[in-house]
Amino acid sequence: MKSQDETLEDWCRALLQALELEDIEIDVNEVLALAGVAAHSVVRPAAPLTTFIAGYAAGLASGSGQTTDAASMQAAMAVARRLATDYAAAEAPGA
Repeated sequence: MKSQDETLEDWCRALLQALELEDIEIDVNEVLALAGVAAHSVVRPAAPLTTFIAGYAAGLASGSGQTTDAASMQAAMAVARRLATDYAAAEAPGA
């Protein structure tokens, strides 16, 4: 039986191949960490929305030649992480 990590890696490879994105490297743990921040800082359904929007923004930046794939993903994830954290702080009682 495969571990969860192996299953996620296999799934990402299959999805990337189906989308003809085989040359893209995905840090599964980093994406899951961002999803966790969004889920706990905003609401649970914010997790997939946050990771989708961050990935979309990274793709646009990379596709336009503004930066490399890795740099655009790091930048988009940093913005999303910061925004989710700030959102939680602003929504905290007494904020």
